[in-house]
Amino acid sequence: MVFDLDACAENGLPFRDDSFDMILASHVLEHIKNPLPLLQELHRVARPDAKAVFAVPYGANDDAFEDPTHVRQYFLNSFGYFSQPFYWRADYGYRGDWQPEQIILAISAEQYTGELAEDIMADIMTLRNVVLEMTVELRAVKPAREAKLELQQAPEIRYRFV
Repeated sequence: MVFDLDACAENGLPFRDDSFDMILASHVLEHIKNPLPLLQELHRVARPDAKAVFAVPYGANDDAFEDPTHVRQYFLNSFGYFSQPFYWRADYGYRGDWQPEQIILAISAEQYTGELAEDIMADIMTLRNVVLEMTVELRAVKPAREAKLELQQAPEIRYRFV
């Protein structure tokens, strides 16, 4: 099947509601100009509590910018915007609700094995090229939650040494 993932706002995905238990996308999202319609459509076709796993280049890594087909960068809090509670400030018209459950950051084993988690995070937040890749595990929340700050839930952050 061939489908333009950038066209989800105009043409919904060709699947029935509640069709999938698992969605995997490796190095796809960074190529999508407007990811909200895609994530909303994925939410529609996902069953309640379905899992979605997205691997993307980390935004503070030079690889996220070098590929001229990359149109968007992702950071630790980016995937929160695919959940309804993040829209407590403003309604962008997005109706999907994906709860970020876990973020796995691939980092250099040579440089960071034996380091404290908080020291690694300090480097991630202040230096470039620490994270080689970010994998995010999301859970489809159905029915969607309200857009309320107090409903936001932080994902677990883990490190994968490579």
